[in-house]
Amino acid sequence: MSTARLREMQDDLTRVGPGTTMGEFMRQYWIPAALSSEVHTDGDPIRLKLLGEQLIVWRDSAGVAGVMDHRCPHRNASLFLGRNEDGGIRCVYHGWKFAVDGTCLEQANVAPQDQFCDTVRAGAYPTEERGGLIWAYMGQRETPPPLPMIEVALLDESELEIQPVLRECNWLQALEGDIDTSHFGFLHIGHVNADELDDDNPMRGTITNRAPAYHARNTDWGTSYGAYRPGPDDTTYWRFANFMFPFWTQQPQGPFARNIHARAWVPLDDNNTMFINVMWKELTDRASIAPTRTDGSEIEGLDIVNTYLPNTTDWLGRWRLAAHEGNDWEIDRDAQRSGRIFTGIADVHLQDQAVTESMGPITDFTRENHSSSDQMIVLTRRRAVRAARAWRDNGTVPPGVDDPEAFFGSRSGFFWAGEDVDWLDAYSTEMTTVEHPAGDPSA
Repeated sequence: MSTARLREMQDDLTRVGPGTTMGEFMRQYWIPAALSSEVHTDGDPIRLKLLGEQLIVWRDSAGVAGVMDHRCPHRNASLFLGRNEDGGIRCVYHGWKFAVDGTCLEQANVAPQDQFCDTVRAGAYPTEERGGLIWAYMGQRETPPPLPMIEVALLDESELEIQPVLRECNWLQALEGDIDTSHFGFLHIGHVNADELDDDNPMRGTITNRAPAYHARNTDWGTSYGAYRPGPDDTTYWRFANFMFPFWTQQPQGPFARNIHARAWVPLDDNNTMFINVMWKELTDRASIAPTRTDGSEIEGLDIVNTYLPNTTDWLGRWRLAAHEGNDWEIDRDAQRSGRIFTGIADVHLQDQAVTESMGPITDFTRENHSSSDQMIVLTRRRAVRAARAWRDNGTVPPGVDDPEAFFGSRSGFFWAGEDVDWLDAYSTEMTTVEHPAGDPSA
């Protein structure tokens, strides 16, 4: 592909503000805007960035969450400063008050005969709450589409573990780590030897062969890959993972039958992303993520601990990690040199954070040199840009928007199958064994 076409693809994929190709495409989907637990009835509004827009999220006296433009439609003063009271948010500048849907409830500084509440509205987006998340619909439909049936998001909030983290880079390069399985054998466990693990440890295959072969395909929900290596006793060790429109992933690090999770890579703007990991609490097979040695000792570098800075009220002040580029992501060069930790960074998530942020705010496609190990990356970029351009150029409804059940058919994880079993047959067979704690909507 020519340099000019690569740059055009990069711009179409990575720019997310109003009027951009990907930004308008993403606005056709429901966007997880914030955690339900972040806003409280009659509590303080929170500054919120989504797809390059400056918004607030708040909860009214009835407990209904609202996502709206932070600017009061009277004189553009910020409603972040507003008083959340008696069923609405009141601008402190002139006392105008608005409901969560943007309806003007009062124009306190205007004489009764001159008021025009029925003709002025604050910019507001429809919201729904499900799976511990506040979802916003930022598209132009008068009636929003159904919420996507991403399986983990169908569970009750009490059944979920939700972990948000701000990542200071573009959404796409952050997301692509989840659909790039070969990096696991280096970035996360490059310091682990196969003879340190029991024969049945699921990480043994990844360590024994750090260069898997792949199959990848387009799907109704986005794209999917199966990475495979020879397994014991005439088996194949499979690791499946998915990209789901518009910015969701399911990564392979968990037993397939119970790996009920999804990760949103929500673009706040072109250069910042909110990672939201949503996981079924019953998925607690820690050994699949942090295997111990045959002698029972723990392997360093496989911690999963998000150490946060205190939240601030800035536009990008939520869920920031204490380790960041300014302190070199707390890399321990002695641990790296000695081979104690391959990267010298002790936390799995932080290892991903460091390498994707190190690429810069938006990585330069023209400097990349892809190999066979990148076929899922290449396929996903092409699938995403073609879908976004089809919406832009022809109004083609984005995949899954009007077919919410399409997302329910996706599952990721690892398993072993007979060495002669076709990869799609292996996936289909494993799908017959999976658990559905929220029930199967197609049943």
